[in-house]
Amino acid sequence: MASEEVLLVVNKVKHKKSDGALYVMGERMAWMMDSKNTFTLSFLYADIKVQKISPDTKEKVQLQIVMHDGSACTFHFNNARSRKAQQDDRDSVKEQLQTLLPKHRIKMNSELEEKNRQLQEDPELFQLYKDLVVSQVITADEFWSSRTSKESQSQSKDKSQQEVGVSAAFLSEVKPQSDGCNGLRYNLTADIIESIFRTYPAVKQKHKECVPGKLSESEFWTKFFQSHYFHRDRINFSSKDVFGECAKMDEEEIQIAVQTPSDNSLVDLTQFTDSTLDEGYGTSRDEKSTGNVANISMIRRFNHHSTMVLNACDAAQVNRVSSSQNGTTATTDPSQPPPTKKAKVKEKITYEDLNEESNNNQGTSFKLSKMDCYLHGPVPIQASKYTTTEEMIQAAANTTRDIQNWNVDLTQALKSSDAIGILSDLSPGGALMQSTNSQLQDIVPEDVRTELKQLYNALCELLRHFWCCFPATSKALEEKVVQMRTNLERFQMTKLNAFKSKLTDYHYGTNLTLHLEEMLDAAFKKFNNWKTKKAGKKC
Repeated sequence: MASEEVLLVVNKVKHKKSDGALYVMGERMAWMMDSKNTFTLSFLYADIKVQKISPDTKEKVQLQIVMHDGSACTFHFNNARSRKAQQDDRDSVKEQLQTLLPKHRIKMNSELEEKNRQLQEDPELFQLYKDLVVSQVITADEFWSSRTSKESQSQSKDKSQQEVGVSAAFLSEVKPQSDGCNGLRYNLTADIIESIFRTYPAVKQKHKECVPGKLSESEFWTKFFQSHYFHRDRINFSSKDVFGECAKMDEEEIQIAVQTPSDNSLVDLTQFTDSTLDEGYGTSRDEKSTGNVANISMIRRFNHHSTMVLNACDAAQVNRVSSSQNGTTATTDPSQPPPTKKAKVKEKITYEDLNEESNNNQGTSFKLSKMDCYLHGPVPIQASKYTTTEEMIQAAANTTRDIQNWNVDLTQALKSSDAIGILSDLSPGGALMQSTNSQLQDIVPEDVRTELKQLYNALCELLRHFWCCFPATSKALEEKVVQMRTNLERFQMTKLNAFKSKLTDYHYGTNLTLHLEEMLDAAFKKFNNWKTKKAGKKC
């Protein structure tokens, strides 16, 4: 317990009429009975689906956690001081779980969704999952252990190739709802919070400073929406406003963006008026500000918001480009002036594949070494011998005459016993037809073949886990070898033997499970040899 970060300890908590203490830690929550020094119950936050609390009208003050597998555990807060103290203890645990569960739930939900997607898209994998996990031959963790590493590698590769951008209207998607008590309730998703952090690094830094030490997660976002920082008009900031410093940092970033020359000549952050005329056409620019302070402030905020959204997307793109160039980064010459507006517009509307100059390029000429072969096609190397019509008529007449003059002679015919023996040998399953390719297809029904294929897939999956343990160079691999041996025996008893008993009703001449039994015998022989060598080393 010393190696884990303990966030909260609540005493006087009962579980099934036993007194104990409830511990809330960084990765899990646990309950310890008063008479013991070890945790009686322990739950990872990733395994917890939801928490429930008892209503105030109920006599007992309780908190229940529901797991993803459907099981539940209830804790009874039994502080002897008062009912108010019991509710305070429960609320303190509830607030901690409200902060911790979403952080672990995002990862858990993504993993469950990925596993469900694989099972839905791959029918063979789904059948394998039912044969091994649902029938309790192996656990779900053992089934996904090897596939999780492969999927994580592919996901990390895909993530490095492309990252989802930030929507410019993500703040408008946060629509408040009335809670019925003259208040507003904001429903924030993980994507919206991530977009806020990527667009406004100052808010992310303030979140790290305040949560969970000074404020809870819900209190932080409540103050965010109540602050003038979120309001349309940022005019007055109170000294007690948590986000006052964020507004000052935004103002500094706006000034830096205005003073820094933009590579795009079509963008002018200092302009607050709209004009349909181009530069130098009939009018002179009035440098006096014609708008009020609120409008100018709003336009500045729009420009700053768009700039931060673009910066968040450009930062990810720069990281991908720099990583794909093996550490070499492209540099631009700061002394070179940005292109003019006309050059920028021409660049946008010009397409290289439609350029006439590119279409005039001459391709490689087509040279033929033998023109006759190209024009007339292939010719025979040697002259063929053709049969004339008269020769064909004469051959047909000779064949007809031989058939008419043929007499039946049965002295050289086979005996009836020999003919029956030859027919039986040439029939499917006979002595001369043992290696026919259509034997199983003609004899074994479709449902039996499907079940046999499923058994092969399940056994190959188990054997793959078994053989990957060798050489067993660690304690974990040794334990896995013993566990996989038990799983193979369970598969043989529950699956293979049941299939063999089913085949006895069909009376097949071929043992369809012979190869499966040989693979199992090889695995059992390997396990026995390994166990014998291990026992010899101990002696």
